[in-house]
Amino acid sequence: MLKYRIDVLHELKTIGFTAYKLRKDKIMGEAQIQKIRTGEIASKETLNTLCKLLHCQPGDIIEYIPDEEQTAVGVDKTIDSDEKSQNHDS
Repeated sequence: MLKYRIDVLHELKTIGFTAYKLRKDKIMGEAQIQKIRTGEIASKETLNTLCKLLHCQPGDIIEYIPDEEQTAVGVDKTIDSDEKSQNHDS
């Protein structure tokens, strides 16, 4: 699962970009701001904008954390299943 490493809206606010200013200046729409607020990962375009505004890389904003139910065995089963379906299709 992807999750934010930083409080994005707080970081934007520290450099002068409030939610109101982001909407008013058409930098980011309300739907994307709301996604960030609730911890949902924003669109690729929004992540690009965030990196530009915060002068950082995507990895500074988001990180991948494996789900608890995803184990190495579970991942291997998915890979095996995909390989079998590819071999069956041939």
